[in-house]
Amino acid sequence: MSIEDQTEERGDDRRGIQSIEVGGRLLKAAAAQGHPLPLKTLSQAAEMSAAKAHPYLVSFCKLGLMSQDPNTGYYGLGPLAMEMGLIGIQQVDPIRLASAMLEPLATALGHTVAIAVWGSHGATIVRTAASPAPIHVTMRHGTVVSLWNTASGPLFAAYRPAQEVKALWTDLQRLGDMDLARRPGSRAPEAPAPSWEEFAGLLDQVRTRAMHRSVNTIVEGVSALAVPVFDSDGEISLSLTSIGPSGAFDAAWDGSVATQLRHAAQALMRQIGGRPPV
Repeated sequence: MSIEDQTEERGDDRRGIQSIEVGGRLLKAAAAQGHPLPLKTLSQAAEMSAAKAHPYLVSFCKLGLMSQDPNTGYYGLGPLAMEMGLIGIQQVDPIRLASAMLEPLATALGHTVAIAVWGSHGATIVRTAASPAPIHVTMRHGTVVSLWNTASGPLFAAYRPAQEVKALWTDLQRLGDMDLARRPGSRAPEAPAPSWEEFAGLLDQVRTRAMHRSVNTIVEGVSALAVPVFDSDGEISLSLTSIGPSGAFDAAWDGSVATQLRHAAQALMRQIGGRPPV
């Protein structure tokens, strides 16, 4: 059969090689299972007969997309598939992908949503999408947030190296924990800076919940909730943070804001190949 005979016309006017797409089902099945499988099981997962699957597997093994264990005969992903996966991860830009989520997420939540990353002075806001609600809270790009009084600060601190976090905590104890998001006339009552033991205990709680919140801590009447997004090494890449008026903001750990932020973070991690830390 010629290549022309194996092509099919797409509704969007693209042409593809059908046999490659059929064989691709085996690669998808192998990736989904996550461990080597016998021919019969793998072919069933790809919804084809073993006789049909075998020639594809022979070719995939020659290319390095699949490999066969010489002792068990089981098939798993090969070295080329692994290499392609690693290259794909390196090409992914988490901030760009997360930015595409912000406007729909802000609309769904009814609150402002921001992306924060870890900078030399702590958690830093790099992207925002304002709430569509008439009354909402804004955040500025480039804002460095409090290490211990905000949602994003302790969230990052919980997943950064302890030595790095303690060094920053020590500097802020000496210089003062100035949160650049504070606005004159709207500050919440100043809370005493935590001891390192108190802060370390808070970080344990953050890791247990895999999220953090602030309620009326930096600005009176303002609440926020943040969830982490991890990369392929299980390290925190960025946070998704929602912020809004406390009276209208669901800050419950299992509330609507937390649930939707968590789902968005999980969807983003699927795109970048991320995973929670072990």
